[in-house]
Amino acid sequence: MSLPTLPFDQPDPFAPAPLLRRLQAERPIAQVRTAVGNPAWLVTRHAEVKRLFLDDRLGRSHPDPDNAPRVGAAPLLGPTQDYATEPTDHAKLRALFTPFFSARRMRAIRPRVTEHVDRALAAMAAATRPADLRQALSVPIPSAVLCELLGIPTGQRARFQAAVDTIMGFDGRQAADAGLAELISLTRELIGGKRADPRDDVLSSLCAPEHELSDDDIAHLAAFLLTAGLASTSSEIDVGVVLLLSRPGQWQVLRNNPDLVPSAVEEILRVAISAGGGDAPMLPRYARADIELGDVTIRAGELVLLDITAANIDPRAFTEPDHFDLTRAPNHHLAFGHGPWHCLGAPLARMQLQVVFAGLVTRFPTLRLAVPVSRIPVTASVLDRGIAELPVTW
Repeated sequence: MSLPTLPFDQPDPFAPAPLLRRLQAERPIAQVRTAVGNPAWLVTRHAEVKRLFLDDRLGRSHPDPDNAPRVGAAPLLGPTQDYATEPTDHAKLRALFTPFFSARRMRAIRPRVTEHVDRALAAMAAATRPADLRQALSVPIPSAVLCELLGIPTGQRARFQAAVDTIMGFDGRQAADAGLAELISLTRELIGGKRADPRDDVLSSLCAPEHELSDDDIAHLAAFLLTAGLASTSSEIDVGVVLLLSRPGQWQVLRNNPDLVPSAVEEILRVAISAGGGDAPMLPRYARADIELGDVTIRAGELVLLDITAANIDPRAFTEPDHFDLTRAPNHHLAFGHGPWHCLGAPLARMQLQVVFAGLVTRFPTLRLAVPVSRIPVTASVLDRGIAELPVTW
């Protein structure tokens, strides 16, 4: 019997794939085949996904990385850590980065993020209508904020963004590897200056002698932050706008109740990970030992995909999961993972989204889509099958 192949057919790019729903109802731990032809276990229910996030028998490494099953060609879609040292390395990485994304630091940089958003919205207001919100806001804001946090000079940010775009694209493994090599090379060019003249930024902090990190270590860490952080936040802004403007009355609700912005952001995070589909919410995990789950045995070395898209619309976990509810509470979505795999950049993403949507609904109270939802073009990137262009008017 042939296995279902990812990505699943998604007739409506802003609704989950029908096959995904069927598997969740009938086979919550199902064997599938990835886009590059490798077998994998797809886990689709909230309880099982959450449980496996906490299982230390799953990791991001493989004992034979060159021959490990993969989700796709991009570097992030295969093994990313050393098998022998992964548990220790993972703990060190979290300890290293946690201070950079603390609540205190987010409060400190929020005024600067607000400045970026205000400037982008002012430029959009002065431009010809309709505007492409993606190019006016969704791409430049996460790029400016993350590059500034890292300490990448303004004049070099376009080159960094281009390298990330190459990694995130759909031109195959060779192109993705070339994009990663370029990103690492660009970062290495900055490191000498950071060591000699440290500033208040992440790269300078990583260069501090007490961390004992090599130039190559720092470059790879920066590449991880950029590839993990840029496209996801851009996509959440795009899809959040579509959700708010295509659901009757939702933009007006938010406009009349701006205090709902934090709650709205959580619901956008829950639903936006489903809209657009693709493989982004299914970064690969590999079993480090045999795992018994229900009537399934996952063997050591096998590829496991924890499908956040499906988990966030699981009717066992959410009342009326297909209903976009700005006041949903509690909202225990898994958009940022869970436990030791909870995204370190979650506080930054949340803060940016809150600032963006608060600014949008205040500055553009009459914002509306300039084309029907069915005419919004969707990309086919292996990591970010999201929106290519988002025409809006007001």
